[in-house]
Amino acid sequence: MRHVREFLVAAAAISLVASCAPGSGSGDEASKQTEDKKLTYLYFTDGPDEQATRNLLAEYKKKTGVTVDLQIVPFDNLEQRLQARLSGGNAPDVARLTDIEPFRTDLLDLNTFQKAALDGKFLKGADAYVSGKGGELLAVPSDLTMNGPLINVDQFKKAKVPLPDPKHPWTWDEMVTAAKKVQAANKTQNAIAMDVSGHRFSTMLSQYGTSFFDASGKKPAFDEAKATAAVKRFAELNDAGVMPKDLWLQAGTKYKGANEIFLAQQTPVYISGNWQVSAFAKEAKFNWAAAPDPCQEECGGFPGGKFMVSFKESKRQKQAADFIAFMNSKESQEKMAEEANFLPTRQDLISSGLTYPQRNADMQVFLADVKRTPATAYGTAYSPAFSATADATVKELAKVLAGQATPEQAVAAIKAAAQKALGDLA
Repeated sequence: MRHVREFLVAAAAISLVASCAPGSGSGDEASKQTEDKKLTYLYFTDGPDEQATRNLLAEYKKKTGVTVDLQIVPFDNLEQRLQARLSGGNAPDVARLTDIEPFRTDLLDLNTFQKAALDGKFLKGADAYVSGKGGELLAVPSDLTMNGPLINVDQFKKAKVPLPDPKHPWTWDEMVTAAKKVQAANKTQNAIAMDVSGHRFSTMLSQYGTSFFDASGKKPAFDEAKATAAVKRFAELNDAGVMPKDLWLQAGTKYKGANEIFLAQQTPVYISGNWQVSAFAKEAKFNWAAAPDPCQEECGGFPGGKFMVSFKESKRQKQAADFIAFMNSKESQEKMAEEANFLPTRQDLISSGLTYPQRNADMQVFLADVKRTPATAYGTAYSPAFSATADATVKELAKVLAGQATPEQAVAAIKAAAQKALGDLA
């Protein structure tokens, strides 16, 4: 399939050279441009963001006359569908992605049209990831996520265990001790649950003082001793029943959320992230709250997020770049964050802060952890080598929990996977 797409792209480039004329787009693979006041936006939704996005699309149409066709696809099929559309010469004008790496050579340099509005305005930690080798701006970080614990307030109160102070985070020892007391008082199955996810476990690694890669995301920075301490603690908590061991063993290498365990009140502490805030506001039948990430050697959480991109094949490159600039202006990001309980990616909004109309106290906890999170966590999360390394981490942790590997063996395998993932990019 890749060869087919490369052939089609090459053919398009040859055709363009033969017929290069006014109205052509940027880049050596650009297609003939049109200004028909229409855009296609390939999108997946986390839930509360859909209506917030539609509200912004209506505002954009009113302002510019441009109609944006929001084409929603399941997240699991996003990459496959986008590959197929690119292969078929039917690229969307704009897409929302979590991983730009498979499409890096297809992406439009947004600096061609909107450098003043977009370049240098977003999270510094993502700069290396969204930039091309020649300094091109290939993507805009459109929303930020932050991992962190959520706690069952009712169960904490019943157990007469104090809630954590947002300004003075727990240590890992303090969090485990508090969670076990609440577990005993409420007779829950577990004390702490964590999603089956290499991304989520990376939070614990960061708090124990290490990450897969350095702040640039391009060099290994994995401290085996610190990682071994984190893996040992994780295994001990699972072996002792503090964490639900079966959750990780049954999931295998696939992602599995622990949100159902938390909503069923079978654990008082759930390590997930801010994207659960809107969902739990509707679904939880008990009082709950966000808690600051626990500290060990480091504090803070672990970042993630989404990116907006356009494509060299787009027939509306300038309109696409203009739309991305609109959606990621200070005013639009503020509206999106407030309506969907998202975290902004713009430096000015992170610096000034936001007031959320719903669950403001919880969102302030996550915003505070954005500033506590070390630079290496951002570099690791936005490294092109992260996904492969995180997948390998889940696999190795499962071996430890199943008694098939020691923590030391797992850490050695994770280190090798990180080095291989970086090497594969070279």
